[in-house]
Amino acid sequence: MKIMIVWRTVPGKYRTALEAFLRAGGPVPPEAKTIGRWHAPGSIIGWHLIEGDLTAVAQHVAEWADLLECEVYPVMEDTEAAAAANKVFGK
Repeated sequence: MKIMIVWRTVPGKYRTALEAFLRAGGPVPPEAKTIGRWHAPGSIIGWHLIEGDLTAVAQHVAEWADLLECEVYPVMEDTEAAAAANKVFGK
């Protein structure tokens, strides 16, 4: 399963969050894998695409909870979305 985390730095914690990221790199638990991570330059927002189960994602989010506000979204590729849509609307 792929999960997109949209994160925002907690107000007043930008420097602390950045220092923690630079120190450790934001590793995910062993049951998960980072597919990609993106940062909006000069902003407090970013995105982290993880492959794994929701338990591992919940652990990762909890590890950063004092520094980041996170929204978690299960996501799918276009081909997967198209297959689901075809079951309903397909010919």
